[in-house]
Amino acid sequence: MSDAPAPESAAPDSTAEGRTAEERQRLETAAATAIRGLTIDAIEKANSGHPGLPMGMADAAVVLWTRFLKHNPKAPDWVDRDRFVLSAGHGSMLIYSLLHLSGYDLTLDEIKDFRQIGSRTAGHPERHLLPGIETTTGPLGQGISTAVGLAMAEKHLAAQFNTGEHVVVDHMTYVIASDGDLQEGVSNEASSLAGHLGLGKLVVLYDDNHVSIDGQTDLSFSEDVAMRYDALGWHVVRDIDGHDNEAVARAIETARGTLDRPSLLQIKTTIGFGSPNLAGKADIHSDALGEAELNATKEHLGIPLEPLFHVAPEATTLFHEQAFRGSEAHCDWVGAMDAFREASGDEAAELERRLAGTLPEGWADALPTFEADAKGIATRAASGKVLDAIAPVLPELVGGSADLTPSNKTQAKGMEAFQFATPEGRYVHFGIREHGMGAALNGMALHGGIRPYGGTFLIFSDYMKPAVRLGALMETNPVFVYTHDSVALGEDGPTHQPIEQLAGLRAIPNLLVIRPADANETAAAWKVALEETDRPTALALTRQALPTMDLDAETVHAGVARGAYVVAEASGEAPDVILIASGSEVPLALAAREQLASDGVQARVISMPCDRLFLEQDEAYRESILPRSVRARVAVEAASPTGWGRFVGLDGAVVAIDRFGESGPGAEAYAHLGFTPEAVVTAARSVIDSLS
Repeated sequence: MSDAPAPESAAPDSTAEGRTAEERQRLETAAATAIRGLTIDAIEKANSGHPGLPMGMADAAVVLWTRFLKHNPKAPDWVDRDRFVLSAGHGSMLIYSLLHLSGYDLTLDEIKDFRQIGSRTAGHPERHLLPGIETTTGPLGQGISTAVGLAMAEKHLAAQFNTGEHVVVDHMTYVIASDGDLQEGVSNEASSLAGHLGLGKLVVLYDDNHVSIDGQTDLSFSEDVAMRYDALGWHVVRDIDGHDNEAVARAIETARGTLDRPSLLQIKTTIGFGSPNLAGKADIHSDALGEAELNATKEHLGIPLEPLFHVAPEATTLFHEQAFRGSEAHCDWVGAMDAFREASGDEAAELERRLAGTLPEGWADALPTFEADAKGIATRAASGKVLDAIAPVLPELVGGSADLTPSNKTQAKGMEAFQFATPEGRYVHFGIREHGMGAALNGMALHGGIRPYGGTFLIFSDYMKPAVRLGALMETNPVFVYTHDSVALGEDGPTHQPIEQLAGLRAIPNLLVIRPADANETAAAWKVALEETDRPTALALTRQALPTMDLDAETVHAGVARGAYVVAEASGEAPDVILIASGSEVPLALAAREQLASDGVQARVISMPCDRLFLEQDEAYRESILPRSVRARVAVEAASPTGWGRFVGLDGAVVAIDRFGESGPGAEAYAHLGFTPEAVVTAARSVIDSLS
């Protein structure tokens, strides 16, 4: 199926409303003036913020929000709403003003608390704080890149569910982006992918105001952005006067009618528009105006000096009319869904299930179980087998790889490619764009209806760390599949052998990092990841084969879900030492246990695939796994020792790597860097001796 045709303009023309063009212009000016007034008052009160962009883009934003944006403030999570992303998140007072004037759940008192502790009007837009904010923005480039994922999700679901008779997925994604957004490399990665996929319902309003914090942008940024985006396969409209509302409206209308390519609208604005002495200057980018200039600006714009935070009654007129049209569109969509449900009940139920984020009943029955095997398989290969098994029962599973598909094992059997001509495909070739991939995965997860995942080598998680962090902050739930997780990857050497990456990822709040020890733990890890609703998961998987442990599936799944469990108990009443390991070092700890036993030393072996899950367990469970009475503890992981001290304590030891790796065959590099049963035995004996 192809996407539905372009929607009709969300707002009828002026004469159809019985309103002259001059009257509309007067009301739009009043709306833009209100945005500028709220912006400068809030920033002055906080003595912190970025007034330049909201003042400069107020006119274009009013045109977008009152003529085109399909939304319903009374139902901000309506699934077929248009998405709006303020990628230039430093200009957060723009979106706060738009939300307030449109009738969202954002009071004037909350705007007065801009940038204060506990306020929902944070310094940069935070998705979890306010309805109407689609994605957290702040780190430049992330918003536009996440919006690519939003548009991908819309295109994919439309292709899967829309028919000639029933169109139930049909919305736009609009972005306001700054020069800074387009200078950050992530935006180019994501924009390149968007151009390749022909995401025609993605429209970016580029605020080309020629100013950044340092001064005029030509200090460091002299490229022809429009030409670059043309080369990326975008539809580009150049040199739009951002203070000519009709010119902006014509450009948006043209973009909405261009469905074979995303659109970049180069909107020329004056930063700080309305300020008599600072407009067009870098000083107004990110500093409060000060009392004298604030008063001069209000006088210039016709805003009363008192009361502060003044909003003229007519400033909300067009916003409320557009909100009413949005509510009508919402009602129409409900009717369309009813008709779809009547004609295709199963399909409608499937779409509703996916959008609700509910997994199919019994889906986990498809997870494979692997027989005990001393030779075993690599956990990346086991992950591939898990995907083969669950992809048919989880049609919402959409994922890909950053050009490492054969290595990451991320393409399940039968998964067709998501391409321009086949947006119903479920496998995304992200290309060598790890950072853009991470942001797009966040966007797909935020959109709903899709459970996204994406793969690369663990070492290249560094390239996508900002997107991973934002995913955790926003409480999204993509799955990041990281393979080649240690120095045992071998010959590629130190540039590809991760050392500090596991510790760095584990340090991110609200991110699950799961490093399974064998094939069955890998299946259990996927189950945990897919059942998460409000946090992302990073899977760290091996290149090399690991033995499949002789444990029943119920034990493994329960143990992984709780973060750590006993995989081999000590003989006798209490262990002399506890060996704690993750991933490929669990077999190493098991081998060390055998050597210790031969000398009469009893060791318990703990597999700890996920430290965060373990720390979330109640005290009784944690005590049952790591009893305080056993002070002799050794942690083993082929990575940085950072973080393991909290589990082994001051008396314990960590067998880890505190240097870069070596190029050579994987098994040899692994042993050369100290990962042998003998090294673990030596560490255990040393700890025991020190405590005797």
